[in-house]
Amino acid sequence: MDKLRAAFIFLAPEAEPERHRAIISTPVVELHVVGVKNYDEACRIAKELVNKGIVAIELCGGFGHRGVAKIVEAVEGKVPVGVVRFDIHPGLEGKSGDEIF
Repeated sequence: MDKLRAAFIFLAPEAEPERHRAIISTPVVELHVVGVKNYDEACRIAKELVNKGIVAIELCGGFGHRGVAKIVEAVEGKVPVGVVRFDIHPGLEGKSGDEIF
């Protein structure tokens, strides 16, 4: 069985995706973790990851409904997009990313 190449994108103020990223590799999963500071950056990174062979993307709970929709649109249905769900995210002052970005 091939390794699942997946990504987790999280929102964090002042995150720099070129700097704030990691790859966690297990025998069956290679998880790319990338921090972004806003939805536009997340869309750019999502497209980049898909072009590099990522087959599934999970978004942190800070992404609101609009943010998730933007990522789904950005990847053009090429990969499934999942979401960790927080309607009020503790890392974003109790707000959804939709209220901030």
